[in-house]
Amino acid sequence: MENKMKIQRFVFSPINENTYVLISDSRDCAIIDCGCYDSSENTELEAFISENKLNPVLLLNTHCHLDHIFGNGFILERYGLRTLSHVQEEYNRKKAPEHALLFGLTMNESPEPERFISDNEVIEFADLKLKALHVPGHTAGSLAFYCEQEEVVFTGDALFPGSIGRTDLYGGDYETLISSIKNRLFTLPEETKVLAGHGGETTIGRELKTNPWFNMT
Repeated sequence: MENKMKIQRFVFSPINENTYVLISDSRDCAIIDCGCYDSSENTELEAFISENKLNPVLLLNTHCHLDHIFGNGFILERYGLRTLSHVQEEYNRKKAPEHALLFGLTMNESPEPERFISDNEVIEFADLKLKALHVPGHTAGSLAFYCEQEEVVFTGDALFPGSIGRTDLYGGDYETLISSIKNRLFTLPEETKVLAGHGGETTIGRELKTNPWFNMT
């Protein structure tokens, strides 16, 4: 099956967060977890969108920790888009400026979402479909976005190559995260590419077999 979506990854902010731009054949694009921290990173993302003649139509958040929402204000100002996120992420969104200070960073409160996403909701743009999977444990409202057509899942900070998200922050719970990964992510086809909120890419099959946080024997 020929891919209909191209994916561009940017690594933004001092926290090295992955921002993804999903590009359809029509040049409409979606942005997942916009982490642009300063004007130079805003310019980098804007230049890519302009040079490739893209039309941003959708902004999504896997969760609302500060590093995943640094750029939401810029996207609203520049492209008129508010994010879609889970209702249980409102605490993190509102507290992000306070949390930023703990990292020696500053930010304004991220704009209010356009609306909230429900578990299993299918979000469409152009000819592409993203299914929202509620994967709590890193945060209470963490979501993964699964595109069956393209065999890819964006896992935010739930599942990483060889690791899992931390569970010691507000809304985090270790047993809940393990259950989320086993029941919502590890049930996807093994060939599904995993694009996480930090670090490189992997596959569901690779994590099933080698992720040290799980005993699959």
